[in-house]
Amino acid sequence: MKKLAVVAFGGNALIRGNEKGTIQQQEKNAYATCESVLGLIKNDFNVVITHGNGPQVGNILLRNEAGYNVYKIPKMPLDICVADSQGGIGYMIERQMRNVINHNKMRRNVVTLVTQVLVDIEDPAFKDPSKPIGPFYLKEEADLLAKANDWQFREDPRKRGWRRVVASPKPMDVMNKKIVKDLVKKGHIVIAAGGGGVPIFKHKNNYLEAIEAVIDKDLASALLAEEIGADNFYILTDIPKVCINFNKPNQKELDVITVDEAKKYLDAGEFAAGSMKPKILAAIEFVENGGGETIITEASQLHNKDCGTRIIK
Repeated sequence: MKKLAVVAFGGNALIRGNEKGTIQQQEKNAYATCESVLGLIKNDFNVVITHGNGPQVGNILLRNEAGYNVYKIPKMPLDICVADSQGGIGYMIERQMRNVINHNKMRRNVVTLVTQVLVDIEDPAFKDPSKPIGPFYLKEEADLLAKANDWQFREDPRKRGWRRVVASPKPMDVMNKKIVKDLVKKGHIVIAAGGGGVPIFKHKNNYLEAIEAVIDKDLASALLAEEIGADNFYILTDIPKVCINFNKPNQKELDVITVDEAKKYLDAGEFAAGSMKPKILAAIEFVENGGGETIITEASQLHNKDCGTRIIK
């Protein structure tokens, strides 16, 4: 039996550094990230790919505003924008994954699933928006946009600017997890739960209501990994290893840590909200609920079996 890995692409899998995010840049980055995933496939893993959508869904919302202001095109709600980003990003990753596979003369099917994820309508996250989406702004720009659109902004932990924040409820269940599990067991590469999934709420009569929010992609990916019985959960980011005392003279990389150690670092405030904190929470969630180990690393390190920071029981 092959092992099963869920690989969560971070934002830099498509848009890096100070890039504008043109389609040419995103496709080039997607190809490079998919090349890295090939290392897992060659090491006898079946693979499910998930991805973020922070910059992309923010841009979709900006196009919403521009289209309405100039042409009076009706605005689409946030759940539709998330679904739009799932389709577009999933298509991009799927096509580049096929290109990588073809280039390496391998045979694998690749499929993208637009994925809905259940949330709780009473989740306290709706009263405390925290999920950053869209581009970075100067403080003055953010203040103007907040006043004009009734948006909320927070400063980036790395001081790169100010970003809009929206509600980020906890994922409760991935709707098509059984389909994902069936497909990946047959050796297909599956792209699912993009952008954390489209958030929905199920009423007692089973009616599914759309919810305006963006689910954290790492938490949704951890849940999916748990629900399909993954052995390993990879969270790809823009640094090779997790650090404590980040950006300080005594910064230290972490190699292997236990769940208990990770919790101690969390309690000590070592990991910033909207940055490394949700990744560590997702890592803990997966391992505590039966997963083998979580690996947080840079995509280019996937060829190395001992890459990244590894969170174990």
